[in-house]
Amino acid sequence: MLGFSKKSPGNGAAADRVRDWTRARFALTDDETVMVSEVACSVPGCPPIETHLVFWTAAGRHHFKIFKPLADVIEDDLPPAFMKNALVALEGIDCDCC
Repeated sequence: MLGFSKKSPGNGAAADRVRDWTRARFALTDDETVMVSEVACSVPGCPPIETHLVFWTAAGRHHFKIFKPLADVIEDDLPPAFMKNALVALEGIDCDCC
């Protein structure tokens, strides 16, 4: 199943970096919350460590995963800006995949 991974000393800086890239990529304001977390997964076929990003705008909650540890994430791993609306989580749909 899913669970948070153990924090390493560099994860705080890596989370700040990824959060800043996300704000810039999707033109988010300082008032819009961005959450970055590293999650361990033991489900067969799932990467052992993945990075989850969630942010909130007036349109709703947006979320996506990057299938690598937080420390390994680079700016090019983020989805392109034009996908912002496609990242909105729809109400009433329960999806364990993302």
